[in-house]
Amino acid sequence: MILFSHPTGNENVRQAALAFQDAGLLREFWTCLSWNPESPANRLLPARFRRQLSRRSFHPALRPLIRTAPAREMGRLLAGAMGVSAFSQHETGPLSIDAVFAGLDRKVAGRLRELANCRAVYCYEDGALETFRAAKQRSLPRLYDLPIGYWRVAQQIYAEERTREPEWTMTLSGSRDSAGKLARKDEELKLATSVVVASSFTKETLRGAEFSAGVTVIPYGAPAVADRAIVSNSGNLRVLYVGSLGQRKGLSYLLRAIDLLGRNVEFTLIGKKVADGCRPLEEALRRHHWIPTLPHGEILAQMQRHDVLVLPSLFEGFGLVILEAMAQGLPVITTAHSAGPDLVSEGVDGFIVPIRSAEAIAEKLDRLAGNPNLLEEMKQAARQKAAERRWKSYRDSLSQMARDVILNSFPISYGASP
Repeated sequence: MILFSHPTGNENVRQAALAFQDAGLLREFWTCLSWNPESPANRLLPARFRRQLSRRSFHPALRPLIRTAPAREMGRLLAGAMGVSAFSQHETGPLSIDAVFAGLDRKVAGRLRELANCRAVYCYEDGALETFRAAKQRSLPRLYDLPIGYWRVAQQIYAEERTREPEWTMTLSGSRDSAGKLARKDEELKLATSVVVASSFTKETLRGAEFSAGVTVIPYGAPAVADRAIVSNSGNLRVLYVGSLGQRKGLSYLLRAIDLLGRNVEFTLIGKKVADGCRPLEEALRRHHWIPTLPHGEILAQMQRHDVLVLPSLFEGFGLVILEAMAQGLPVITTAHSAGPDLVSEGVDGFIVPIRSAEAIAEKLDRLAGNPNLLEEMKQAARQKAAERRWKSYRDSLSQMARDVILNSFPISYGASP
């Protein structure tokens, strides 16, 4: 009954699709690529490309309902693998991620115009406009998933960062969005009849936006909790950062905090650079242990080898690595501009620090480094918290919300459905 779409399909998208499929609500799931890792062709591909495609695999139960539009996204991935950037320029390139989102959106809108027995559409930011326009013509509910905070709040933070940390400006990729793209975001939001967000922070950023839909907070879930024994750390504190290497994540302040602690910590960064040429970032990557990319399972394994995760985001939608780290037994230091306040119990399984405060981050790290017993207790508590925040709760809440939306819009036809 729900026409569901997302071009790339990250973990929360997979879980949303499963939620609708398990509830018998999924009509079709549109994405760009759906890769079967058991395909014979998988063995013929270079290892690097094979790993990339493995991230586009979905649960076997979804495969009969998946429809794909692969050409543009496959071209984008191939161009990236070959180091060709001429066609991938931000927004304007025919193989840019913006073009991929827009292309799938047009495809889904066209499909909607011919699809019978559809009762709602569910789309994500930047990939909803044409689908929502087509759905409005049919008076269908339009569920809008906003995975990160409202753009006007982001732009204000980015403007402040350009003044505070000018050398990091090139890593603020969201600050390059054109007026046209931002206007499309606003139109998507105005067309939505229901908005779904994953954190209280994201909901709060919408306070000044012009739209009429109700907003529902449905937090993401944690992976399976690690079953290894948690032991005390007798050496240097092992600090981990996982995420894109840019200033939206507050990275300059974390690096400054690490410098304040000197040799008392071992610091690892896992993530890709969002831009080349950022001098302080390049210097930091030479000083610390940097892993540009890893499969998801190996990231979880790296988490198990560390003591604490720091995510000092300036602007976040949720920060899924928070729950992923807690599931591996890591307390988390993060900011209120993430799902941290919804997840972290202060001083029990992590800490909430102000944005832009290297000193606050350093103080929390120093406390953990100097108190192995506290660190062990917080590791145990973090893992327990993750065990209470599983993906099933997300799926159940999302499918119930969708049922309610459809029932309110089609009380007779939906009530009569098997």
